[in-house]
Amino acid sequence: QVLFVESGGGSVQPGGSLTLSCAVSGDIFSRYQMAWYRQAPEKQREIIAAETSGGSANYVDSVKGRFTISRDLTKNTVYLHMNTLKPEDTAVYYCHVVPGTPIGTPPWGQGTQVTVSP
Repeated sequence: QVLFVESGGGSVQPGGSLTLSCAVSGDIFSRYQMAWYRQAPEKQREIIAAETSGGSANYVDSVKGRFTISRDLTKNTVYLHMNTLKPEDTAVYYCHVVPGTPIGTPPWGQGTQVTVSP
């Protein structure tokens, strides 16, 4: 069962922008807060942006002010708008539910590669 399908990655120069999309299974999308994660080469996967139950979002310091998470209710899609990209943003990006969501361990999607280089 495919629950999360990420897309929109690519190669971009430093300072550029990208918007990632994640199509989410309807049951999950309508009931739970979503988050974006990333995994850089030889590093562990980290959470970088997460919706809150109050309708706002939290961001890791390294992306705060540059990345924005949003959702489109009509498309069951979560977005990550990324601006002022830096080489250290190079990673595979995934969407998933926020940590602690009581739905077991849904499988991860394939992710989408973002490469930032001159």
